[in-house]
Amino acid sequence: MNRKNFLRTAIATLMLAAGAASAADWPTKPITLIVPFVAGGTTDIVARTIGQKLSEALKQPVIIDNRGGAGGTVGATIASKAPADGYTLFLATIAHSIAPGLYKKLAYDFQRDFDPVALAASTPNVLIVNDKVPAKTVAELVAYIKANPGKVNFGSAGNGSTEHISGELFRSMTKTDIVHVPYKGGAPMMADLMGGQIQMAIETSPSASPHVKAGKVHALAVTTKTRSPAYPGVPTLDEAGLKGYDMTTWFALMAPHGTPPEIVQRLNTELARAVQQPDVVKRFEEQGVTAGNMKPAELSKFIASETTKWVKVAKEAGATAE
Repeated sequence: MNRKNFLRTAIATLMLAAGAASAADWPTKPITLIVPFVAGGTTDIVARTIGQKLSEALKQPVIIDNRGGAGGTVGATIASKAPADGYTLFLATIAHSIAPGLYKKLAYDFQRDFDPVALAASTPNVLIVNDKVPAKTVAELVAYIKANPGKVNFGSAGNGSTEHISGELFRSMTKTDIVHVPYKGGAPMMADLMGGQIQMAIETSPSASPHVKAGKVHALAVTTKTRSPAYPGVPTLDEAGLKGYDMTTWFALMAPHGTPPEIVQRLNTELARAVQQPDVVKRFEEQGVTAGNMKPAELSKFIASETTKWVKVAKEAGATAE
């Protein structure tokens, strides 16, 4: 071996050793969890719940960094460019599997630029309307929309969000003329729904649940194939006549691609423990949320399958985003 090759080998060996030592010592400082929607919505609720538990387990603060905009793609772009050292994490959602079917160009590749860590949670979406809409059932809502074409607005957490594609799928399957109004997150959208600026939404359960329980909005159906215990007596959209309608919103902890496998596995283990703690289980059940349980390799296959599915749905529904 000549001197040049010897030096290259020695440097590579030292770098590998340094990386291994760094992963073994991790974490030694605060961790940032990028949340791609504004505070107050479902993604933020899930992030703060798991962030607190991870902080307790890892003995380091987990700082929630809300980077809302463009249906979650702004936060994803920022997270994809972060160092792969375990100190920046990302809470992805189903929106990031939908985005490739809506946007002509993204500044990141969801499956290439992130390493799956763990499925944090999943939840149904809920079709809700405010008091000004004279409908108590899905059939009555469809009839009302058809009697008022182009006058019924549905809100979402942004272009490309789960609420957006849920509404587009509803529009396509009911052949109704409803208008999409995108917001920068679920919280401001819910405020306008209750205030009467928009008439309906297909919102994620944790964001909708407290307002449904308070009687400020009315739940007409859930989007999953089976009913949700959090909404007694509320049918599924499939039962209500939209045969085959099935959408579950999920939240997955991700890391920038190249994050040391030891760190990814540690996070997977700690998150699996966190979501099974009694206080987390109780809070999730009250909001209609189910804790996740997937290993990184399993999550990778799940995300690939979801992306294929929802890109197709978005294109068939004619949904787009800019």
